[in-house]
Amino acid sequence: MSRTLVTGAGGFIGSHLVQQLVEAGHRVRAFTRYTSSAGLGALDDLPGPVLEEVEVYPGDLRDPDAVLRAASGVDVVFHLGAIVSIPYSYEHPDETLSVNVNGTMNVLRAMRQLGTERGVVVSTSEVYGTAQFVPIDETHPLQPQSPYAASKIAAESLAVSFHRSFATPVTVVRPFNTYGPRQSARAVIPTIVMQALTRDTITLGAVHTWRDLTFAADTARGLMRAAFAARSHEALGRAVNLGSGQAFMIGDLARRVAALVGRDVALVANETRRMRPEASEVLRLQADNALARELFAWEPSTDIDTGLRATVDWIAGHLDRFDTGSYVV
Repeated sequence: MSRTLVTGAGGFIGSHLVQQLVEAGHRVRAFTRYTSSAGLGALDDLPGPVLEEVEVYPGDLRDPDAVLRAASGVDVVFHLGAIVSIPYSYEHPDETLSVNVNGTMNVLRAMRQLGTERGVVVSTSEVYGTAQFVPIDETHPLQPQSPYAASKIAAESLAVSFHRSFATPVTVVRPFNTYGPRQSARAVIPTIVMQALTRDTITLGAVHTWRDLTFAADTARGLMRAAFAARSHEALGRAVNLGSGQAFMIGDLARRVAALVGRDVALVANETRRMRPEASEVLRLQADNALARELFAWEPSTDIDTGLRATVDWIAGHLDRFDTGSYVV
């Protein structure tokens, strides 16, 4: 089995990836953002026997020495570490670019210096912007509609350039919207669920937008397949979508969640502070996952209702983590 480094390990998707890697027998070093509280983020939710197998390495992606030390001695790097909030990127574009672009550069430089066998750089479907055609395949034009999306385009371009310039063995993966247990109220699905469980209304911004949703365990499995599948080497220097191929309107998802919760909850749309700037709103994302099926032998295995039920159950059991008096995406 491989020795692996996961940056952004304390994040939502990162924690699911760490768990699957450990359960598959891989050795895992988890790069987490240092805080004075020494918190592990979503890693704290891992089963005790799993977390005991994880080597935690706190640091900052913008520190090249820290990244180099963290990557030393590993075979595979999964680079998920990033500032991921789109609204935050409006207010803090410098920090977003610094972490997402310079942090990725540090990871790629470390891989090159150390001769790392394989790297997976995690991007986002937000790089596509509003779909010009659906389903979106990897040839779709890149259209940054937020500073966050622009930073991820730059980061994945660096990864491809390192492969072409230095033969760095790296693949870019573009997950579409991931949801599931451990996700914070920053994202729309937990926001909907939390309100459906605790309020008489579900208040949202744009409800006419469409998103392609993938359950977290499926996304994590796709990231592993990007590194370990028999044909994964054919994806080096390329970008590959991870998505379900199905799109759901946000308003319909809210009604679906309300039905799962079993409460009569009203939907309030277009709440001003939840709206993106008009030209920044991505109206539709829907993946073509044919390349992932071909090269990674991957496709999601969790249907939307099963995934939403698992998410509802987890949030219901952890309501103390959510500010039920407010709601912020």
